[in-house]
Amino acid sequence: MKKYSFTILGTGWQNNTVISSIGLGLSTVLISGCARESPEKIPQPNIILIMADDMGYSDIGCYGGEIPTPNIDRLAENGMLFTQFYNGGRCCPTRAALLTGLYAHQAGVGAMVSPSDRPGYLGRLNESSATIAEALRPEGYQTFMSGKWHVTHYNYRDPETSFHRDTWPIQRGFDRFFGTLSGAGSFFTPVSLMMDNEFIEPWEDFYYTDAISHQAVRFIEGADKNSPFLLYVSHVAPHWPLHARPEHIERFQGVYDKGWDHMREERYERMVRKGIIDKNWQLSPREENVPEWESVEYKEWESHRMAVYAAQVYSMDLGIGRIIRSLERKGIIDNTLIIFLSDNGASNEVIQGTDTRHGNFERGGTTPEIYPGGPDTYASYGPAWANAGNTPYRRYKKWMHEGGIATPMIAHWPAVIERGQISGHVGHIIDFMPTFLEMAGGTYPEILNGNQLTPLEGLSLLPLFRGDEQPEHDALFWEHLGFRAVRQGDWKLVSQGDEWELYDLKNDRTELNNLAPEFPEKVKQLAGMWKEWALRANVK
Repeated sequence: MKKYSFTILGTGWQNNTVISSIGLGLSTVLISGCARESPEKIPQPNIILIMADDMGYSDIGCYGGEIPTPNIDRLAENGMLFTQFYNGGRCCPTRAALLTGLYAHQAGVGAMVSPSDRPGYLGRLNESSATIAEALRPEGYQTFMSGKWHVTHYNYRDPETSFHRDTWPIQRGFDRFFGTLSGAGSFFTPVSLMMDNEFIEPWEDFYYTDAISHQAVRFIEGADKNSPFLLYVSHVAPHWPLHARPEHIERFQGVYDKGWDHMREERYERMVRKGIIDKNWQLSPREENVPEWESVEYKEWESHRMAVYAAQVYSMDLGIGRIIRSLERKGIIDNTLIIFLSDNGASNEVIQGTDTRHGNFERGGTTPEIYPGGPDTYASYGPAWANAGNTPYRRYKKWMHEGGIATPMIAHWPAVIERGQISGHVGHIIDFMPTFLEMAGGTYPEILNGNQLTPLEGLSLLPLFRGDEQPEHDALFWEHLGFRAVRQGDWKLVSQGDEWELYDLKNDRTELNNLAPEFPEKVKQLAGMWKEWALRANVK
């Protein structure tokens, strides 16, 4: 394994106070003065797809959160913010669908990344799917990726036998790759860290969130100015373990001393004021396993855990600011589409013990005796803070209720998208592939490397970006580990693995009034649609 020497391009990246205070000041000037062209006259745009990991719906400022995210917020202020966009409910399925424009099972990643011989559950991208990089490269795009891959086999305990090299990023269409194959791990010493096709070691003062952003900037700075590029920035933050730089943790000490009940109520009120949610949607009650804050014994420890989580989100936002300024330096921000979203809702997982799936940590485990944040710790922030992160919705990551699949999503493209819009369009991550292809003037291949490809499932968002009439999905579908859902119009049928529940999302998007007993025919109709889809999409 090589020791990798990292060279920072540009100046001032270490001055976090300057970054957070100036935010996108220059970008705001450029954007507000940009005259939008007819899309037919615009050359192929650059595309930057930025994804957070396990971030709650209401965490960032523009969606009602108290965590300062000035760079992400200004993308929303100068772009289009979506209130009804969906992911796949968990890390691997979301990444498979986002990369291929197919439902996750059709791409071979219906569950996680353990090897299997079932077509929908191979645990890796299959040969009947194409990635956005494979589809855009023939259209003249340079293709770069920085961050978490997590759509191929990887087991840190036995890495040599768990590889499926054909499904690594370079083999699936990316010209350059920096990041990890695995789904999580230490932010200070991550497992499976790679540069292109070679495993590397972290350098001195390594912090993964910063490194992902730094390398993204390097790819932008080194790109050929005569060709457009695709850059996929796949963050691990704020996924557990709770790891952050000390100075960022210190910034949030004491912020969460009033607890999760207070945090949920304040976020809910801000979301209503901002128009993110309807005032008629009630704030969902605390989840069953979440105690009232006043009854909590270790309040200081609980507050500290949320402070570390907030520091992780804050660090990611600083890096996004660096990416945006690199676009400004090159004068290409106006014709660059930047997408930001989260891969699923906040995680209720509780990490226990020192011997984790990603290594052994001296002070591992989620316990009040250990305050997390440092490299020798390995903990999560648990269901109570996750419940607050998903305000106002129910459930968490992995569930197909809104708390698991509703994602913040922002699209910023000054040359085309009118600034300051809030869109209620119902979209899904399968829409990115057809959107990017239409923007590039390309077509989806029928055959790739001699393999017949599964036809795309998504719809292009380009008409919506242009201000034209946008086609709507007839229905959208989900399944993961027995949790399942279908949405058609404002009706949503959802199950936790047992009985179906039916909700009218127009009047009750927080899913508090189960209408299944009142509308059995609607349940039957939607359940039949789901079963037909499941058969077609390789869902077992």
